[in-house]
Amino acid sequence: MEKIIPFNKPFIAGKELYYIAQAVTFGNLAGDGYFTKKCSELFEKQFGVHKVLMTPSCTAALEMAAMLCNLGPGDEVILPSYTFVSTANAIVRLGAKPVFVDIRPDTLNLDENRIEEAITPKTKAILPVHYAGIACEMDHIMAIAKKHALLVIEDAAQGVGAYYKNRALGTIGHLGTYSFHETKNYICGEGGALCINDPGMIRRAEIIRDKGTNRSEFFRGEVDKYTWVDIGSSYVPSEIVCAFLYAQLEMLDSIAERRRGIFKRYRMLLRPLEIQGLLSLPTIPGDCKSNFHMFYILLPDIETRDALMGYLRQQNILAVFHFVPLHSSPMGKKFGYIEGDFPITEQLSGRLLRLPFYYEMTEKEQEYIIKCITEGLETVKGKIKLNREKPPALRFVQ
Repeated sequence: MEKIIPFNKPFIAGKELYYIAQAVTFGNLAGDGYFTKKCSELFEKQFGVHKVLMTPSCTAALEMAAMLCNLGPGDEVILPSYTFVSTANAIVRLGAKPVFVDIRPDTLNLDENRIEEAITPKTKAILPVHYAGIACEMDHIMAIAKKHALLVIEDAAQGVGAYYKNRALGTIGHLGTYSFHETKNYICGEGGALCINDPGMIRRAEIIRDKGTNRSEFFRGEVDKYTWVDIGSSYVPSEIVCAFLYAQLEMLDSIAERRRGIFKRYRMLLRPLEIQGLLSLPTIPGDCKSNFHMFYILLPDIETRDALMGYLRQQNILAVFHFVPLHSSPMGKKFGYIEGDFPITEQLSGRLLRLPFYYEMTEKEQEYIIKCITEGLETVKGKIKLNREKPPALRFVQ
């Protein structure tokens, strides 16, 4: 195949351009206009969130969440090292310390059984990250939080439209955050949302979001003027961004079904290689409903992963690795962490390869990718130690 198969490709699913034009004619592009409110209302109704505030990014939503938890110097927050830097940055920028724990080998999510041993008198919150749109074990996490009087912030950047025991991700903890970056399921270039599940946090969240002012109360007629009342920042997204996003959210179910088909086909085509012990496929626990955010494979070791990634690039296929564990980063080392602290995180991050996955992907492109993966593994088979254990039974939930 001569053309490059990208890792990701932005897409238009419905009325995105029409709604952008509408936003211009409505005369309010600065934010909190018609389409911003429509996005918030859709999430509140569809997912059962008490209050949703749209933000310019998931990073902004995480920063707001950290401020709402009143994090500061001396506080600690428990989270996985295997996550995007924004998760930890939201904590560190307020002077608090990220306390990393290892991940589960099946879902690559925060290992709920390692949380309590990381709790100290300084612990203030738990920040689970729903990796690849698969839920963390939230019942266990919420029970621990209740026992130790801790707050829970769900990083559901990858989990929009995914569920845990019939509850939408982002709606279970005290706070939840979403991303609409162009690599996510529903996109607007850059965008995010803060889900507020504790009604007591809503008023301050509105103030933080609007530069520390009570502007929202003013526009509702609750005060006769608005002024500076708290610390805040500019966390209101452009109306153009929300106009584009709302068109995508109108196609919520059809986009989800399209991604489900791509995921299912990858799984079917790669299953023979899993049976041979050449790679492992993603796990979806029975109580989780995935949103099919990504498709990754786990290779036997980092050497095989890197060799295969290089081979695929030679064939014009842009497969990529994912997070570099935060504890092994230069910033992580400043907090006293060293390589070897979290062996499961380090092993799996070195073996993981994300395959191209986007709304407009064709069956022909998928077949070509699988063909090249098979050929690529053959070229590096001298480095592969075949897994002679019986492969897991094929289990595709939903």
